[in-house]
Amino acid sequence: MKRFHVHIAVDDLAANIRFYSTMFGVPPTVEKSDYAKWMIDDPRINFAISTHGRATGLDHLGVQVESDEELAILRNQVGQAELAVIDQPDTTCCYSRSDKHWVIDPQGIAWETFRTLESIPMFSDAVQEKADKQLSACCAPAANTVSIRFIKDARNQ
Repeated sequence: MKRFHVHIAVDDLAANIRFYSTMFGVPPTVEKSDYAKWMIDDPRINFAISTHGRATGLDHLGVQVESDEELAILRNQVGQAELAVIDQPDTTCCYSRSDKHWVIDPQGIAWETFRTLESIPMFSDAVQEKADKQLSACCAPAANTVSIRFIKDARNQ
């Protein structure tokens, strides 16, 4: 089963935790000094906020899945979008170890498809962040690192 994911970068975590806890009617499922997440079932959403991001506001959107098979299907679908895809198997971010695939939509919004494998005690693996310069302050790839490839449709020649 899939779950919609939204991640928002915030400048005042405590104020935003209060706001979203009131809005959703429940406290965060996960709360850290720099991050909070609500795993809501109605509507089914993984809503996260953190002090990590390129700027405050919408950082990225995504679809979380529960199986390798679902992730493979979504990877195939984003691959058909004619946009470059960044594959991140066994990566660490947002207090989780996950298998992920990233794509940047035509508006520059990062989308991730991912399967969470386990919780971890840190926001991300600092060694990986430094080694992979394509990552933003959060986990999403920077919009300027992805190129768009257009293919001419033979029917429209």
